[in-house]
Amino acid sequence: MKISAGVDRQAETLALDLERKYPEDTSIRFSYLPVIRAIVALRGSDPAKAIEILEAASPYELGTPRSACTGYFGSLYPILIRGEAYLAARKGSEAAREFQKLVDHRGIMIGDPVSSLAPYGLARSYVLMGDAAKAREQFKQAFATWKDADLDLPILNKAKADYASLR
Repeated sequence: MKISAGVDRQAETLALDLERKYPEDTSIRFSYLPVIRAIVALRGSDPAKAIEILEAASPYELGTPRSACTGYFGSLYPILIRGEAYLAARKGSEAAREFQKLVDHRGIMIGDPVSSLAPYGLARSYVLMGDAAKAREQFKQAFATWKDADLDLPILNKAKADYASLR
C-alpha cells in the first residue's frame, strides 16, 4: 500500500506543530518527533535518513515518557521504527539487534502493541541474514502472540505469506 504525499505532508505539519507548541518536552523532542519523521522518511524510501533521524531518540528509548502513567507506552517506538528502517536498508543483523531489544524488554511494555510486533521483526531480520531456522522460530512466536487476532488483519496475512515463502 502506497501512502499519499498528502499524508506525509500532514504528518510533517503535525510534527512542526508539536515542535512549536512543546519545545521543551523530552518525549516529543526525542521520541514522537523522530518517529514521525522517520516513518515519513521510510515512506519516501530513505531508510538511511530514518536511521539518522532516530539517533536522537537512542539515549531516551528505555526511559519512561511523561505520557506514561502505568507503563512505557511510546518510548519503544523509536526502536521498532529503527528496526524497520534497518530492514528496509537490508541490514538484517542491525535490524535483529533492534527487535531483540524489544524482546529483551517485553516486561516493561505492558499493553503496548510494540511487544507483539517484535517477533515478526526478528523473523524478517533472520530471513535477511539467511538463518531460516531462527526465522521459523520467530515466525512461530509471532503466530502464537497473534493466535486470537482477526483473520483479516493485514500484518498477520503478510506474516503468513512471508512464512510460506520461507519454506
